[in-house]
Amino acid sequence: MAGESSSWVTIAAVASLDPGKVAGIKVGDLDIALYNVGGAYFATDNVCTHAFALLNEGYLDGDVIECPLHGGCFNVRTGEGLGAPIIRDLKTYATRVFNEEIQIEIAGKA
Repeated sequence: MAGESSSWVTIAAVASLDPGKVAGIKVGDLDIALYNVGGAYFATDNVCTHAFALLNEGYLDGDVIECPLHGGCFNVRTGEGLGAPIIRDLKTYATRVFNEEIQIEIAGKA
Protein backbone atom coordinates (compact mmCIF):
# COMPACT_ATOMS: atom_id res chain seq x y z
CA MET A 1 0.00 0.00 0.00
CA ALA A 2 1.17 3.51 -0.68
CA GLY A 3 2.58 5.31 2.34
CA GLU A 4 3.36 2.13 4.27
CA SER A 5 6.79 0.81 5.04
CA SER A 6 8.19 -1.86 7.27
CA SER A 7 11.23 -2.32 9.38
CA TRP A 8 13.00 -5.22 11.02
CA VAL A 9 13.35 -5.00 14.80
CA THR A 10 15.63 -7.18 16.91
CA ILE A 11 13.67 -8.78 19.73
CA ALA A 12 15.91 -11.55 21.11
CA ALA A 13 19.20 -13.36 20.72
CA VAL A 14 19.02 -16.80 19.13
CA ALA A 15 20.75 -18.27 22.20
CA SER A 16 18.05 -16.88 24.52
CA LEU A 17 15.17 -19.09 23.30
CA ASP A 18 15.56 -22.86 23.36
CA PRO A 19 13.56 -25.14 21.03
CA GLY A 20 10.05 -25.78 22.31
CA LYS A 21 9.96 -22.55 24.29
CA VAL A 22 7.96 -19.34 24.05
CA ALA A 23 8.84 -15.87 25.34
CA GLY A 24 6.78 -12.74 25.86
CA ILE A 25 8.52 -9.62 24.55
CA LYS A 26 7.46 -5.97 24.55
CA VAL A 27 8.30 -4.04 21.37
CA GLY A 28 7.15 -0.46 21.80
CA ASP A 29 3.41 -0.74 22.42
CA LEU A 30 3.26 -4.29 21.00
CA ASP A 31 3.14 -7.40 23.18
CA ILE A 32 4.72 -10.21 21.13
CA ALA A 33 4.93 -13.95 21.73
CA LEU A 34 8.09 -15.43 20.21
CA TYR A 35 8.18 -19.19 19.62
CA ASN A 36 11.04 -21.58 18.84
CA VAL A 37 9.60 -24.57 16.98
CA GLY A 38 12.47 -26.94 16.26
CA GLY A 39 14.87 -24.10 15.51
CA ALA A 40 12.37 -22.10 13.42
CA TYR A 41 11.12 -18.85 14.92
CA PHE A 42 7.55 -17.55 14.77
CA ALA A 43 5.97 -14.46 16.29
CA THR A 44 2.36 -13.56 17.05
CA ASP A 45 0.50 -11.12 19.23
CA ASN A 46 0.91 -12.34 22.81
CA VAL A 47 -2.66 -11.67 23.98
CA CYS A 48 -5.31 -14.33 23.31
CA THR A 49 -8.10 -13.11 21.03
CA HIS A 50 -10.79 -14.78 23.18
CA ALA A 51 -10.10 -13.19 26.56
CA PHE A 52 -7.15 -11.34 28.07
CA ALA A 53 -4.44 -13.91 28.75
CA LEU A 54 -0.76 -13.92 27.84
CA LEU A 55 0.05 -16.76 25.47
CA ASN A 56 3.67 -16.94 26.61
CA GLU A 57 2.25 -18.31 29.88
CA GLY A 58 0.50 -21.10 27.95
CA TYR A 59 1.64 -24.53 26.78
CA LEU A 60 3.54 -24.88 23.49
CA ASP A 61 3.17 -28.30 21.85
CA GLY A 62 4.94 -28.40 18.49
CA ASP A 63 3.50 -25.48 16.53
CA VAL A 64 0.38 -25.08 18.68
CA ILE A 65 0.11 -22.74 21.67
CA GLU A 66 -2.63 -23.38 24.23
CA CYS A 67 -3.97 -20.36 26.06
CA PRO A 68 -3.54 -20.70 29.83
CA LEU A 69 -6.96 -19.17 30.60
CA HIS A 70 -9.59 -21.19 28.70
CA GLY A 71 -7.49 -23.70 26.73
CA GLY A 72 -8.05 -22.21 23.27
CA CYS A 73 -5.34 -23.14 20.78
CA PHE A 74 -3.60 -21.33 17.93
CA ASN A 75 -1.20 -22.45 15.23
CA VAL A 76 1.87 -20.28 15.83
CA ARG A 77 2.97 -20.51 12.18
CA THR A 78 -0.24 -19.00 10.82
CA GLY A 79 -2.02 -17.48 13.83
CA GLU A 80 -5.08 -19.59 13.01
CA GLY A 81 -7.46 -20.27 15.90
CA LEU A 82 -8.03 -24.02 16.21
CA GLY A 83 -11.58 -24.20 17.55
CA ALA A 84 -13.67 -23.01 20.47
CA PRO A 85 -13.49 -20.76 22.35
CA ILE A 86 -11.32 -18.94 19.77
CA ILE A 87 -13.35 -16.68 17.50
CA ARG A 88 -10.55 -14.68 15.83
CA ASP A 89 -7.07 -15.57 14.58
CA LEU A 90 -3.88 -14.04 15.99
CA LYS A 91 -1.84 -11.46 14.13
CA THR A 92 1.48 -12.90 13.01
CA TYR A 93 4.80 -11.22 12.28
CA ALA A 94 7.46 -12.23 9.77
CA THR A 95 10.68 -13.34 11.45
CA ARG A 96 14.28 -13.72 10.41
CA VAL A 97 17.65 -14.43 12.00
CA PHE A 98 20.32 -11.80 11.38
CA ASN A 99 23.75 -11.92 13.09
CA GLU A 100 22.47 -14.45 15.66
CA GLU A 101 19.58 -12.18 16.59
CA ILE A 102 15.88 -12.85 16.02
CA GLN A 103 14.08 -10.04 14.27
CA ILE A 104 10.44 -9.38 13.44
CA GLU A 105 9.04 -7.20 10.70
CA ILE A 106 6.78 -4.40 11.89
CA ALA A 107 4.69 -2.44 9.41
CA GLY A 108 4.35 1.27 9.88
CA LYS A 109 3.60 4.50 8.14
CA ALA A 110 6.25 6.05 5.94
